[in-house]
Amino acid sequence: MTSQRHTDDDLLDAARDCVVEVGVRRTTLTDVAKRAGVSRMTLYRRFPDVSALVRTLMTREFTALLHGVEHDPATGSARERLVHHSTAAIRLLAGNALMRRVLDLDAELMLPYLVERLGSTQLLVERFLVDQLEAGHRDGSVRVGDPRAQARLVLLTTQAMVLSVRPATTGLDFDDLVDELARFLDAALT
Repeated sequence: MTSQRHTDDDLLDAARDCVVEVGVRRTTLTDVAKRAGVSRMTLYRRFPDVSALVRTLMTREFTALLHGVEHDPATGSARERLVHHSTAAIRLLAGNALMRRVLDLDAELMLPYLVERLGSTQLLVERFLVDQLEAGHRDGSVRVGDPRAQARLVLLTTQAMVLSVRPATTGLDFDDLVDELARFLDAALT
């Protein structure tokens, strides 16, 4: 049970299982250590508290999901690819068990990323969007503008869909709403 035998991924997998099962507030480092088959000290050496563990978990989870979307072989203009990737990411994030559980039980954890600062995953998305927008400027499919400002607006618009999926879909079909968002983004960038 030495720390050398257990990777951070093993510990994060155990944390993910705990969070999906009981939520963030009810997850303890003791529970995660037990599920991972390590001593509490092993876990404490790598993650000083549940907050640090959950931040690392969410970054890993959502970064992997977004990398998968980024490598999706979408075709068409840069604008069409950007819209496709944005809506694909929304669908995956909205359906992700970890995201759903956090939003269902511990939504206040997302508040700092809405009102105080951008998190590492948001910055990763923004860099991807800037690259796509610059490609759209070059191929003429995206209207010329400051790619950083355009990327920030696309980020804020699309993350609102993920974070407010429950109220956004009250009386509306999720897929219809995402399809409408695709048309909205396409028109806004044309």
